[in-house]
Order: sequence, then structure tokens, then C-alpha cells
Amino acid sequence: MKVYLILFTFLLSSCSLAIKRATRLNNEVKTQHYHCDAIIVPGVPLKGGIWDSTMKARVMWSVYLYKQKITSNIIYSGAAVYTPFYEAIAMGLYTQKLGVPKEHIFYDTLARHSTENVFYSYKLAQQLGFKSIALATDPFQSVILKAFTRRRFMSNIQHIPVDFAVLPTLQHTDPFIDSMTAFKPNFTSIVKEENLVTRLMGTFGKQIDFGPDEMLGPL
Repeated sequence: MKVYLILFTFLLSSCSLAIKRATRLNNEVKTQHYHCDAIIVPGVPLKGGIWDSTMKARVMWSVYLYKQKITSNIIYSGAAVYTPFYEAIAMGLYTQKLGVPKEHIFYDTLARHSTENVFYSYKLAQQLGFKSIALATDPFQSVILKAFTRRRFMSNIQHIPVDFAVLPTLQHTDPFIDSMTAFKPNFTSIVKEENLVTRLMGTFGKQIDFGPDEMLGPL
């Protein structure tokens, strides 16, 4: 029982620190009038053809950053990992319903792990000629990816985590999307393709080939 209590206390403290960090980073973005060419938004599984609270939060936050002119474009990243829907495409469909023009939405449908979300989106940003990018995701995932974004990429990746003080003030709607647009035929869940250890290795970026320099070049 004591072990579970210690673990719960640790997780609660970590979440609290992550939320405080998100508030601080967002205050810096506002005071410095920060703007980037694109934000990277990691994918979330589309379950039963509709978004859950986590996908909704990430999508609404990315739309907010676009409408506040903090970013000019949005890169959604995510393959069909746990469900037969491309996560990136599903998020993009919701984003268009919320008023972001489709020409400002880009997709990476290769990433199967959070580190790969950043890696493949960074490569896409290079191809598109973007010169400044940021990571816009949940506060806790932002903390987890902090060291990865600092050490493995030659260009800076700003973090703009979801601010849970701002999110409730936004207009909440549940638009309808044609989920079959994001459907992947002949889908196989990652759970059947990779065991737990392999998936954990992927989460820590061990399946990414950075090349001999072990860093991705500048934007």
C-alpha cells in the first residue's frame, strides 16, 4: 500500500509541475509575441470513429494557437497505431471543421511513437521550408519530450503545452467528421506487431535512424 501511495504522490506532483511549466511557457510566448511557421501536434487514437477528450484538447489548443496567430500552420502527426484510423488525418478533419483552412494543415502519417511524432514532423518541416517550429501537446507529454527535442535536433523546437486555464474559455463544439476518410485498410494494431518492451523502446526514440551524426540537421 505504501508503494502505491508513494507512486500516486509522485505522479500527482509531476502533473502539478507540468501544468505550472505549461503556464510559464505560455506566458513567455505571450510576452515575447512569439510566432512560428508551424506547430507539431502528436496524434491520439480515434476510438469508435469519434474523438475523445485528449484529442479534443489537442485539436482545440492547436486551433487556438492558429487563430491567435502564434503559428501559421499546423502539422498533425500520427499513423493508424491502435485503431484503424490515421490519427493525424482525423485531427486535421476536426481542425477544418473548427475553421482552419486545409492549406494550412499538414500531415505526417508515419509516426507510431511520441518521439517519432517530433522526428517525422521535423523532417516534414524541412521539406516544406519552415524555419521555426514548436511542439503543442499536453503538459505531461511536453515534459517527457523536453530532453529529446533539445538534444536531437539542430534547430530549436519551442514548447507550447496546452494551458488548462485557457482551454475551458474556448468555445467547445463536437463537429461531425467522416471518419472513414481517415480509415486505413488492412490495419494491424501495434499491440500485435510490437511487444511492450519494443513499444517502450520506440517511445524513447530507439527505433529512429538519425544517421551518423545522431542529430537531425537545421531547418
